[in-house]
Amino acid sequence: MRMEIRGRRIAHCVSIGVAAVLLGGAAGAQPDLSGQTVEWFIPFSETGGSDTWARFNAPYLQRHLPGNPQILIVNEPGGGSTRGANQFAQRRQTDGLAILGTSGSTQFPYLLGDLRVRYDYDDWAPVMIAPTGGAVYVSPELGIRDWRDVAALRDRTLIFASQGPTSLDLVPMLAFKLLGFDVRYVFGYTGRGDGLVAMQRDEVNIDYQTTPSYLRNVAPMVAAGEAVPVMSWGVLDAEGRVQRDPTFPDLPTVEEVHQLIHGAPPQGPLYDAYHVFSTAGFAAQKMVVVPKDTPEEIQQMWRETWQRVFDDPEYQAERQQVLGAYEQVTGEAARKLYEAGTNIAPEVLAHVLQMLADDYSVRLQDPDR
Repeated sequence: MRMEIRGRRIAHCVSIGVAAVLLGGAAGAQPDLSGQTVEWFIPFSETGGSDTWARFNAPYLQRHLPGNPQILIVNEPGGGSTRGANQFAQRRQTDGLAILGTSGSTQFPYLLGDLRVRYDYDDWAPVMIAPTGGAVYVSPELGIRDWRDVAALRDRTLIFASQGPTSLDLVPMLAFKLLGFDVRYVFGYTGRGDGLVAMQRDEVNIDYQTTPSYLRNVAPMVAAGEAVPVMSWGVLDAEGRVQRDPTFPDLPTVEEVHQLIHGAPPQGPLYDAYHVFSTAGFAAQKMVVVPKDTPEEIQQMWRETWQRVFDDPEYQAERQQVLGAYEQVTGEAARKLYEAGTNIAPEVLAHVLQMLADDYSVRLQDPDR
């Protein structure tokens, strides 16, 4: 028993010592991470999009964090990212030496009340948000020349290769329903790469790809006349208004397509649902968070570090090629995107859950949180 108590006291002293080092030993002092290792938890496997994103950013964080600590990427896949996020939430490490990178696949189960979720975004604070985008394209066999003919899609039978209605594919499903498209979904695909292959084989006739995949794989198809782009998911400005995606400035947003087809902007619970999930899945897709009770000095250190990363000329030169033409944000801009991408009104959630049950026979229990 005495040994156990002594062990606990030693652990407590170590914890206090780490905090003192990080805070410079005095209230309000600049944190110093010299000789430390920062663990960046990524709840996805290696080589995936989130892992690639983290490994691109890690050297710049090491360069600009005070004390130039080592950055260790810790991959904890499983449960569609819920496993790793649950583990991070249970750790509640507030010394600044652990951060979590989330993605739309982490936000969606939380918003939908998935029973696997044991984390709460209200318990975390964002220190960085990385938006991304995506574009919808169709087969030229549908007789569509460009996006100006998009209204004609309402008279076509569309076939879409899907990973499932609770995946990121919920965004196009909500968009297509909002626009009044007749879409038949083929489930069982394991990723958007499979959807691309299905399009190339003429097994389906409508698809979307995230920006990096679109630029790499779909743009050559468009140039060869093998695909017709029709719309993008857009981005949010500083006031939360939907704007055209800077990577696809000539493509209309879903909101613009709705105006073109229906003569009015979209509104109502279906559009509210689309807006929440498109924000969580794209406009605020990747987030870096720390526990909310992390000392403010450490949170501010992370925000200032990310700003120095964004301002780094080398980062600016390489970012667009790797991440697309999307401004990475911190501070107040990140807070606004965080709130928009992690909150859903009860009536909007109820509408989505009912739609999932009625249209796809998917029933999810909404835990009281």
